[in-house]
Parts: sequence; structure tokens; C-alpha cells
Amino acid sequence: MKIIMLDLDALRPDHLGCYGYHRQTSPNIDKIAEKGVRFENYYTSDAPCLPSRTALMSGRFGIKNGVVGHGGTAATLKNEGASRDFNDQLATDSIPGMLRGAGYKTALISPFPQRHSAWHFTAGFNEVYDVGGKNGWESAEDVTPTVVDWLTRNKDAENWFLYVNYWDVHKPHRTPAGFANPFEEEPIPDWITEDVLEIHKKKVGPQSVHELDMYHGDYIDVFPKFQPHIKNMAQLKMVIDGYDTSIRYLDEHIGILRQTVADLGIDEEVAFIITSDHGENLGELGIYVEHATADHVTCRVPMIICWPGMGENRVDTGLHYALDLAPTLAQLLNQKKRAGWDGRSYLSALTDGIDVGREFVVVSQCAHVVQRSVRFGDWFYIRTYHDGFHLFEKEMLFNLADDPHEQVNLASVRKDICAQAVYYLSEWHDEMMLTSFDGIDPLWTVMKEGGPYHTWGKLEDYLPRLEATGRGYGIDELKRRHPLAFGKNK
Repeated sequence: MKIIMLDLDALRPDHLGCYGYHRQTSPNIDKIAEKGVRFENYYTSDAPCLPSRTALMSGRFGIKNGVVGHGGTAATLKNEGASRDFNDQLATDSIPGMLRGAGYKTALISPFPQRHSAWHFTAGFNEVYDVGGKNGWESAEDVTPTVVDWLTRNKDAENWFLYVNYWDVHKPHRTPAGFANPFEEEPIPDWITEDVLEIHKKKVGPQSVHELDMYHGDYIDVFPKFQPHIKNMAQLKMVIDGYDTSIRYLDEHIGILRQTVADLGIDEEVAFIITSDHGENLGELGIYVEHATADHVTCRVPMIICWPGMGENRVDTGLHYALDLAPTLAQLLNQKKRAGWDGRSYLSALTDGIDVGREFVVVSQCAHVVQRSVRFGDWFYIRTYHDGFHLFEKEMLFNLADDPHEQVNLASVRKDICAQAVYYLSEWHDEMMLTSFDGIDPLWTVMKEGGPYHTWGKLEDYLPRLEATGRGYGIDELKRRHPLAFGKNK
């Protein structure tokens, strides 16, 4: 089998047509979904980029592999220690390592290892291409020619796995100057009203309407299409349009890949896997164009599997982790499940439409904030250990059926549901510690080392901006919550 896996950075599923979006952002992705299985409730276990892809490829939760953040000790894989063999576990237990053991040629087209110094991500790949050396700032027109060339050169090979990263949807939105906005006359999602925007203007914290470039709201000369702040509904529309236009531009390049596969005469031999490392908040929790929390919108990712001869135009609604992909592929290819994998195969969901989803899933974020959350039924519960300067409440609870955009925190009125969520978190944590070789939770390593990486040395410089944007009322509370954040310049 020939497998093309497309990892489309920062792509949230509900902005795709096949997931019900009202705009035509993704006609080519939608056509692939029509011939495959679309997963409705698919979550990265560890957000954002580095923790997510490490969990995916290693098949292990961040709490066990050690990578839960973007800096400090928790941005590096745990040392295997005295039990390390001549080769480490990733040589055979990563997704590409397992596939190589099954006789597959494996290739990676991505700047991700360089961007995050994630050298472990290359484990198991025969070939690695860092297109243009732009460290994740390349656009689809930089990537697609290399993909087309690779496909052309390898069309006659029997079994291969090609993993491709596209970054266009990740901020700053950078579609080429000549690519017009196809949504200029179309409305934005109707939940984002002027009243909602006014509430968000009062929000304290980075990535708010006042500073879409994390802690700053200044225009970026080299990315003229990126709107760095939102003062009115017109600018809000520019932000949503920019995100959606990036998807549409990327989708056109996926169309090029589909056509290439057809022109090479291998379309009946190629399986497509389409997913992302994380979603993207576009107003949820008052955060815009960022993936900074362990909430439903950041951690839910698309997953579309189009495998010749397998389920067509089917939707699976079970709860799954991204790291469930490794054991699923292993079972599909008659390979042994690795002892260290935390995932469960959902092959029967692909082949027979059987619901094999989990009772609950636990997701984490330790790069922008420190949070651990649980999804069960329609409920999404978030527990905050470090608020990333957002002044989040310790507990947040949302009913996704009634409130998919997380606007009303029900934690204070549904203590019974919060208690159930905490029980799930506790049960999961106990299992992780019992099956971890060192019994160390890297979430607490992040806390001991000064909090999430994207807050290091930021608070003192951020306080004057709060004053300048009329949010000085949050300064005293930030100082109370984060007394050690001052003078910390890592």
C-alpha cells in the first residue's frame, strides 16, 4: 500500500466543509472524505505542536514520553536510562519505525524537526526533506513541488509512507498576495457577534483581540494579510477570512496532489490520511488565532482516512486519541502492537463501522498555559494550574452540545459534573504513573521550572500594554497569582 499522510498544522475540523462548515473552504479535502471515514471526536492528547507530534509518532502520552511543552526539561524526550538497548525504542516503536519493519519505504517532508529541535521526530524515516530551510514559515507553493517530485519518482514502488507537513493555516496567515479572499461577501460564523466581541475586549491575556501576535498587536510587514488586532467587526471578519482563505489555498494544493496521484495512475493504490497537530481558537475563551489551551477547540483535530477498499462516506462519532493511529496501522498491516504504546486500535471502526470509542479522553497543554482536561459525553472540563496570564478560573466546564464555542462556564453550578471529571482525571493519572518507567509527571516539571515556556520573561513587559489597552484592572490579580514571574528573563 502507498500511504500519504497530510499533517495540516493548526487546522480545526469545524472550518472544513465535510465537518459542516457553511463556507466552501475545502472542496478537495471534502472529496477525499466522501471516499473514506471521517472521525468526529478525535483529539490530540498533548497540545500544541511539539507535544502533539511527539505523542502521535511515539504512541505515548506526553506524561510518559516527557514532552509536554516547548521549552525547558519538558521539551525533551525522557531518557530511557539503563534499559536502553543498542537502539532506542523509537527506532522500532515510532510510526515510521514500525512501518519500516513492515517493509515500507518512509519519507518525511517537513521543517518540524528543525523548527522545534525535535530530532526524535525523524526516527524511522528513510528520507527527510526540509523544504527551503524556512523553519516552518514556508507556504504550500514551497512544499508541493517536492511532494509531486517524490510521488513521481516513487510511483512504481510497492509500499511506502509519505508524511507531509503544510503550515499555511498556522498564523500568520500568509497566502500569496495574488490569492484573493473567496469569502469577502460571505458572513462569519453567527456565534461571534458584536456583543461577544465587546466581552472579549475586556479579556486579560495574550492572544486576545488586542494582541493576536501573542503579546503584541503590531502589523508585520512581511505578512501583510495577517491582522494583528481586532477593534471592530470589520477587523474580526478579516481575521476569520484570513484563516479560512489559508485553508482554501492549502486545499487547492491538496487538489494538485490528488491530480498527481490520478495522473500517475496510482489512485487505486494510495491511502490518504488527513489530520492536524491541533486546532485553533477563533474567539473561544477570548483567544484568537492561537492554540494556547487544553480546551475542546485547541485539542480536537480532524481525522480523515481514505483507504482503498475500506469504509466509504462514513462518520465515526467515538472518542479517540491521535496516538491511537499507531496501533490501528499496526493491526491493519498485521504488525505487532508495541508494548509501550498507549493507544488502542480503532480498525473495526474503519472496516465495519463499529463504535470502539473511549469512555473519556484526557488532554493536556503545558506550552502556553498549564492545563489538563477531560472530555466525556457532551461535557468538557478544564483544570488550570497556570493560567498563562489569562486569569482563567481554576475549573471550567462546558456543555459542548449547547455551547460548542465555550462561552458559558458551568463549573460553579454543576459541581456534580466537575466531581465526575476530577474522578476521570484521577483514574487516568493513576494509570499513567503506574505504567510510567520513572513515575514523574512532566506537568509539574513545567511548574517547577517557572511555568509554560511562552510566559517566560513576558509579564513585566506585558503590564504596560494592559494599561495602554484599558485593561489595567487585571494587573493586581496577575501580580498576586504570579509573583515569581517578575525578573524572570530566560
